[in-house]
Amino acid sequence: MRAQARQIIINSVRKFINMGALSRLWNLVKNIHAADTASLFNHLIFREKLILFNIIYEKDKERTAEVLSELDPEDSAAILKELSLNQITLLFEVIPSDDAATILPLLPEETQKAILSAMEKKPSEEVQELLHYDEETAGRIMSPNFYALSHDTNVSDAITAMQLEGDVESAFYLYVVDSDNKLVGVVSLRQLLFARPNTPLKDIMNRDVIYVKPETDQEEVARSVADYNLVAIPVVDNEKVLIGVVTVDDVIDVIDKEATEDIYKMVSLDTTDRVQDSPFKSIKKRLPFLLLSLLTASVSPFIVNHFKDTLQAAITLAVLMHIVAAVGGIAGNQTIAIMVREIAIGEASWMTARKTLLKEMIVGIGNGIVMGIVLAGASYIFIGNIYLGLILGLAVIINLFIAALLGTIIPLFLKLIKLDPALGSVNLLTMCTDTLGYLVFLMLGTIFLKYLI
Repeated sequence: MRAQARQIIINSVRKFINMGALSRLWNLVKNIHAADTASLFNHLIFREKLILFNIIYEKDKERTAEVLSELDPEDSAAILKELSLNQITLLFEVIPSDDAATILPLLPEETQKAILSAMEKKPSEEVQELLHYDEETAGRIMSPNFYALSHDTNVSDAITAMQLEGDVESAFYLYVVDSDNKLVGVVSLRQLLFARPNTPLKDIMNRDVIYVKPETDQEEVARSVADYNLVAIPVVDNEKVLIGVVTVDDVIDVIDKEATEDIYKMVSLDTTDRVQDSPFKSIKKRLPFLLLSLLTASVSPFIVNHFKDTLQAAITLAVLMHIVAAVGGIAGNQTIAIMVREIAIGEASWMTARKTLLKEMIVGIGNGIVMGIVLAGASYIFIGNIYLGLILGLAVIINLFIAALLGTIIPLFLKLIKLDPALGSVNLLTMCTDTLGYLVFLMLGTIFLKYLI
């Protein structure tokens, strides 16, 4: 849906809600794709979300389930808390079990138990099985519904069996198993359609199957799907028994979620903070990180205060010292952005740290030399003191070297101690480049003070 059309629909939704014209509201949204309907919720306040959800539920429960699967899990949980147990149970029996397993833990514990007890046996067991696995693993996001047949089955019988089975979420591949239900191969639906009817699956299957374990991190699952251009990837246990499939739609959700989390964490933001939140809610989420930032930002003033005699003697240093810190911070953030991405896609680790570090240090020194010469020349032209220009240029070179060094080491170190490399990296680096930038610049100013007065 185009942005302009979306905005018109959002305005119309709000207008109909405020007017109480619920029939007109349903006529507006009933033909909109479930994903586009879900995106409308991101632009509404909670009261409006609840009214829109209830009118969809009243008119079409199957469509409500589709919208529920497309919503952010936090939004889904918030809305479901306002529904009756019977309403929630009906929806959980319709939505895919992996979506139910994502939303259910966000509800109160008593509600979770009541829902699982009230659900039909099969969907309830599927959801409970997924909940046994840790969050953000393949086991938690996999679908237990897939096509799997014995390797001795011929093509004709396989097609008939799939037709009798009906549609499943992962209808991209037919997985081939042996008598112990162990994964031995995979056949694409295209191969199946063009093979001779009496051909056994074992003769046309691809034996080199890419698979993951249920405990595999969801980022690694997404990376495997992207690397091998798959639309689904099987999940097997330690005995290689096929237990589920992760589909590409879930992988896209993972990529989107992880990218959002990295962006938020790099600037120390709560990952649930949204534009639609109330001001009080956003203050509550952001204030702790700001107070922590205040603590880290309090280090550099002590450095500046230590050199107050130097600054009083040569006030021009106070004017220029912020340039050193600012340039170092920007350069460091560039390095961190690259490192966080490289770590996320598995291209950077402590094993390759030496090569990466050397490259980034060379980049830091190279950029520092160029920036240092430019700033030294500019300060000499406008201020007329060659020593001040040399101090500024040298301080920038050193601080860009430090920025490159720390911008490489900080994310790698956080990864080493099992923390998210994006977590507060920017704040930590800014504290270091500000503090060390001021220290280097003012130390050089103190050394050459007699040439500045």
